[in-house]
Amino acid sequence: MYLRHFSLREPPFSITPDPAFFYPHEGAQAVLNTLLVALRSGEGFLKIVGEVGCGKTLLCRQLLRTLQDEFVTAYIPNPDMGPDDLLMALARELNIELVPPLSRHKVLASLQQRLLQHAEAGRPVLVCIDEAQSTRLATLESLRLLSNLETEKHKLLQIVLFGQPELDAVLANPQIRQLLQRITFSEYLGGMRPERVGTYLAHRLAVAAEDALTDIRVFEPQAAAALARYSRGVPRLINVLAHKCLLLAYGENTHRVQVRHVELAAADTPGVLPPLTRWQRWWQRLRGRPTLPRQPRTGAVS
Repeated sequence: MYLRHFSLREPPFSITPDPAFFYPHEGAQAVLNTLLVALRSGEGFLKIVGEVGCGKTLLCRQLLRTLQDEFVTAYIPNPDMGPDDLLMALARELNIELVPPLSRHKVLASLQQRLLQHAEAGRPVLVCIDEAQSTRLATLESLRLLSNLETEKHKLLQIVLFGQPELDAVLANPQIRQLLQRITFSEYLGGMRPERVGTYLAHRLAVAAEDALTDIRVFEPQAAAALARYSRGVPRLINVLAHKCLLLAYGENTHRVQVRHVELAAADTPGVLPPLTRWQRWWQRLRGRPTLPRQPRTGAVS
């Protein structure tokens, strides 16, 4: 590997969502700020939608990390389960001991009791549902019923849904229209601006560096610009391309990534589209939202 070559203690461009590498570019920081304000204000239901690879899971983990001293938190990474299984998963996340035989009524009563205990201690409870576009309608309805639990002044449970754009289609189903009305804040998480890619690369290299003397100026400015063009600002694609660029530079025994390395990495990476034309860049700025490549469904997503 190239770690010793670049004086790194860990891979800087892993696609594992590690909060230590969170980079607060404009879009991600704006969404995080909205979540923090809304949750601290006691809002019940919130929704974050973003394309594949734009960092929803990393944002979710950064949110949980930020609020860990203020909230009791629960994280459901895969909500493709029935209503009863979801209740059991929440009970496990909240460290509730359930004694068989179990019934939905018994699990709900235990959940409500634990939520009341946390409320009396002044500790609000936050549940983050990742990959929420996979949630079944009956399970979403169960979540809505859970959100009804409240005292005279406060919700006992706050829920944030993180999902791909398909989540909007799921929530538009008339069968769960009551849930849609409960969502008080909804935000879109897109890719980062091209001019931020260079500092993003340097940020991740700095986090992974062996010490303060490590040279993090690995990517030449033209190479960072090329990376921004090929990735369209999608963090996961940036990480995949940057990792391959470091491998290429290491293979050539050089400490600088150049444009040709980026082009070779892009040619070897499925899902990477040609850079936008001038007209496409103009249209992207006009819309105020990045034009993102649709990634193939290959298992793990952000």
